[in-house]
Amino acid sequence: MKMRFLAGLVGLAISFSVPVLAREKDTVDPQMAEQIRAFYQKFDEEFNKGDAAGVAAFYTGDAVYVTPHGTFSGRQAIQKSYAEYSFRQWHSHNQDTKVDRITAVGNEIRSIGKWSCNFQDQAGNADHIEGHYSSVLIRDGDSWKIRKDTYSEFAPKSQASAQGVGATELVN
Repeated sequence: MKMRFLAGLVGLAISFSVPVLAREKDTVDPQMAEQIRAFYQKFDEEFNKGDAAGVAAFYTGDAVYVTPHGTFSGRQAIQKSYAEYSFRQWHSHNQDTKVDRITAVGNEIRSIGKWSCNFQDQAGNADHIEGHYSSVLIRDGDSWKIRKDTYSEFAPKSQASAQGVGATELVN
């Protein structure tokens, strides 16, 4: 009886330690984390210029961009998406990306965090929106490029309460 209990306890300890060791192996060094944060700072600078081509240059040629407005494949389609939704339809500006977690998985970097920006609709109404993102980046020479990018958007809690919607409800 004691032997089965001990074997079960050892098995349980191993099952908890393997994921911890795997996570430690996949964390990035501080210099790489700094590079990724600088990458998003440059991304935000191009976004805030309203430059769809400049923003699309941060993506690989075969990148996939998943948004509440649709899925866009390839740099050209991504550029068109930014030009249409972010800059023509919504006049987005003051984008700020906060990187929460960076993980190395093989030759890729997974970056997860939050973003926020202000926008003005075609009727001239100004507002603020926030969301979460998840990206897969790969090395391209001396720089990084986004291979897959997914984001969600939601109204901040203060606005959601005023509008009577949930803070995590998607804004369309």
